Amino acid sequence: MTEKPTLLILAAGMGSRYGGIKQLDEFGPNGETIIDYSLYDAIKAGFGRIVFIVRKDIKEAARELFEPKLAGRIEVDFALQELDSFVPKELGAVERSKPWGTAHAVLCAKDHIKTPFAVINADDFYGYDAFEKSAHFLSTNPDPNTHAVVGYRLENTLSDFGTVSRGVCEANAQGELVDINERTKVGRENGSIYYQDNEGNKVELAPSTPVSMNFWAFKPTIFDQSLKLFEAYARENMNSPKAEFFIPIVVSHITANGPGKVKVFESDAKWFGVTYQEDKPVVKESLRKLIAEGKYPEKLWA
Repeated sequence: MTEKPTLLILAAGMGSRYGGIKQLDEFGPNGETIIDYSLYDAIKAGFGRIVFIVRKDIKEAARELFEPKLAGRIEVDFALQELDSFVPKELGAVERSKPWGTAHAVLCAKDHIKTPFAVINADDFYGYDAFEKSAHFLSTNPDPNTHAVVGYRLENTLSDFGTVSRGVCEANAQGELVDINERTKVGRENGSIYYQDNEGNKVELAPSTPVSMNFWAFKPTIFDQSLKLFEAYARENMNSPKAEFFIPIVVSHITANGPGKVKVFESDAKWFGVTYQEDKPVVKESLRKLIAEGKYPEKLWA
């Protein structure tokens, strides 16, 4: 029997634009976090284990919040993303306050995960479809160097309260990722969607453009590949306190240089999440609608 995949939840972010610990904020009718809905979908889809990546200062709060709900339902583990994790020792003390980024967060789970696994953000709602497709892929695709990403339609991923960053995906005829580019300051203007390039120019994007919302499906080979790349990245960026080692850096490297390929699974689900405090009422209303439609029970863990 194939071992059930693991779900890795990235919950160590700072939430600077939100103004608080959005990973632990309450959105559901009974105080549920956004993570609760991801956990519910993951268990339903067939994941067998949960690993949270957290900062040291929120580890106990996260443990107290999630362990009682998940007891008897699924195995839970916690890993820490620390500023000096996997930084080559000869580089000395790390002088930065900002975490090293999403690919570094994944790397920090290296000693906690031995199975194929999916990666999600703690503060994004993805919909059941993404968990089902990823669990099926991770349980049935034996190639250790074939990974996957869930691509959402760009128009379904924007905030009404400010611009966002999105990983714009380009796939080939076989449905495999050819390129992924992080586009910043993405937002609507006069009925169209634009991002801002490095020169400050506005570039239009089609509403149907597939974008990554950081829902990835990886085989464990990704850890050693990430480690080599991060050590080189840390050497180059020790004096850049805002530099971040993002997942697309790793993915772009393995798709361009091997070994590895990344399948793109498209989802028509309406993503929602909290980038800004103003997003909170929208998320609450979206969850209320899904509960009214019967997608989720009103009391998630009853």
